[in-house]
Amino acid sequence: MTDARNAADATGADPSADALERELTVLFRRARAASGELARAVHPDLEPAAYGLLVRLQEAEPERATDLASYFGVGKATMSRQLRALEALGLVTREPDPGDGRAFLMRLTPNGRDRFDRVRGARRAAYRRQLAAWERSDVADLARLLHDLNESTAEIL
Repeated sequence: MTDARNAADATGADPSADALERELTVLFRRARAASGELARAVHPDLEPAAYGLLVRLQEAEPERATDLASYFGVGKATMSRQLRALEALGLVTREPDPGDGRAFLMRLTPNGRDRFDRVRGARRAAYRRQLAAWERSDVADLARLLHDLNESTAEIL
């Protein structure tokens, strides 16, 4: 171990973890604000948390509500409420699960897909502009590291 690592262990402080916590706090706060704006761009009555649900459905549909709840780490009741709201707005639809007659599969409606694709396209273009000066390999590394972080923290957050 390095002297810096030993010093961090002896005092209980970890400058790297402290910096990570600080930067993630800023990122999460900004992401929550952006999710509200993105959700309103999809539909004026859409809850901010529902934007991420649309992202997941667009990438993995059709998907059961229980699988969506597990993916996001929320309870079934919370997921059911969010999906009912999305259905009421005409953004998602449910269909019987052919593998289990008691369950339903959720997917975007054509209207939901059109609205979502328009907003997501604009968001991705903004990311490309914001990161234009970055090396592509750095952007890829950041995406990979964030993925790894999401995978490793799924159980604790």
